[in-house]
Amino acid sequence: MRLPNLLATSRGRLAAFCALYVTEGIPLGFAATAVATQLRRMGVGPAEIGLFVASFYLPWAFKWAFGPFIDVFRSQRLGHRRGWILGTQIMMALTLLSLVLVPLPDGLWLFTAILLVHNSFGAMQDVAIDALACNTLREDERGLANGLMFAGAAVGQAIGGGGVLFLMSVTGFQGSFIFVAGVILAVTTFIVLPMKEAVVANAASQAAGSLREAGAEMKKFAVDSFRSFIGTKGAFSGVFFALLPAGAMSLGLALQSNLAVELGMDDDQVGALSLVSMIVSAACMVLGGYLSDRLGRRPTLFVYLLGMSPPVFYLMWVLHSHGYVMPRAPGSHAVEPALVTALWIASIWYSVFQGLMYGTRSAIFMDVTNPRVAATQFTAYMAMMNLAIAIAASWQGIAVEAWGYPITLLVDGITGVLCLLLLPALKKSSVVSDALAVGRARKSALVLGICCLLWIPYWANHDMLGKAQPIMGTFYTLVFVASALFLLAGREVLGEAAGFWRRAALWTAPLLLAMHARYQLGKLGPVDAVANVLVYLIPLVGGIVLLGLASRSWQQLDAAEPASA
Repeated sequence: MRLPNLLATSRGRLAAFCALYVTEGIPLGFAATAVATQLRRMGVGPAEIGLFVASFYLPWAFKWAFGPFIDVFRSQRLGHRRGWILGTQIMMALTLLSLVLVPLPDGLWLFTAILLVHNSFGAMQDVAIDALACNTLREDERGLANGLMFAGAAVGQAIGGGGVLFLMSVTGFQGSFIFVAGVILAVTTFIVLPMKEAVVANAASQAAGSLREAGAEMKKFAVDSFRSFIGTKGAFSGVFFALLPAGAMSLGLALQSNLAVELGMDDDQVGALSLVSMIVSAACMVLGGYLSDRLGRRPTLFVYLLGMSPPVFYLMWVLHSHGYVMPRAPGSHAVEPALVTALWIASIWYSVFQGLMYGTRSAIFMDVTNPRVAATQFTAYMAMMNLAIAIAASWQGIAVEAWGYPITLLVDGITGVLCLLLLPALKKSSVVSDALAVGRARKSALVLGICCLLWIPYWANHDMLGKAQPIMGTFYTLVFVASALFLLAGREVLGEAAGFWRRAALWTAPLLLAMHARYQLGKLGPVDAVANVLVYLIPLVGGIVLLGLASRSWQQLDAAEPASA
């Protein structure tokens, strides 16, 4: 029987992209729910689990780097984007199957490394799927298609999380890897293989030329992104809106499954909680986008984001009133059924507003994105959103062990609504760069430079902050990542006008990204003394280079261009 080419019809396209997004959601649900649940049963602490889940999201924070290579390297026989989707899905399945051989919890570092590689292929697949959607979907299909795609990702998370937990009583933990890989390969076989993408007429013929072209695309990406983000008030506010938490996030990450295990829920019960939560969230994703189109993007998003905090505060109050504060070893205590009931209520309540928010938040980024650089700017916004998720997962795991569940939930619920302060500024502009773009660039370099320099007195006295260190650590992770990206993009925008600082920025940016390794201090053996010096030296150099860029004229941003140019 010949399988149909789903790209040939409107309904087929909607079904195809929904199914493709299912394959993106499955690994995320598998890691954040199924694997996190088993790790907690094995005695792995919330902080380690939080870092494990955070590492899973990191490739998605830098998925923009794959774009130029996917644009440049193509296959006439397999199709431009279809070829990438086929290759990445096969590699996703193979990396999952290799995990069967890794012992846990002793081999957690290797397990995490392999899943990091696996998710890098997942992020690469996401870029190819989005590119295929942009070039295949008709304009009148895109709204419904985006809702269905996010719903598909939620269904995938339900399958990879709750679905896998249900099956573990039959397949065991190791067998679950085979199941997840099999589901991905099923989509490859029945959806991707029968697709027929338009053949590219002029594929790159030489690898060296393609690499040069990819490098040129990366530079163009940096310049276009910088101009887009700095150019207007709405786009500039969008950067901070993307980096801030999208509402309270704790009940959408590993904290939920960690707590469920501690409360005595078995795999079937944790699976049921995850499955119902994701199905509710998926339905609300479609509904949220529909309502935002008719009632206005910003008013509806304000309600959705605000609604994500009350269920978190409710769970905080119940845990506090029952004296359940610090993490406890699974099975070490008798837990009142009221806590399990409260977790169910909070999770379903949260899923409603999280689902309503998801598609609408992505749509508002489309509103402030300049059409002439739409692919560049929107991809970068999505990458920053994933970076925010990774950071949230890591600090929440650390905070639970330091402060306990109630205080972590309180901080999460409060910080989750900070993004609402930026909503009024998220307005579409008619130009790429307005008259204030130069000032934004110089002030951004100045503020980032000062923050890097302030790291030195902070790190010298960081023990004084005690349990507040995870919050400050999260802040500085954002500072170092933002500073590195600013340096790489800013040097390209300024060009020769940057003078000495152009070369200095190129060498300093990777070092600022490497500052994430500060969490490994004390574990580096003979090089630990050198690393302790670099922890002070790198931010010092970064701050000086940023202040140097702040002194430049930035006149390259001074020309206002129509957004539709």
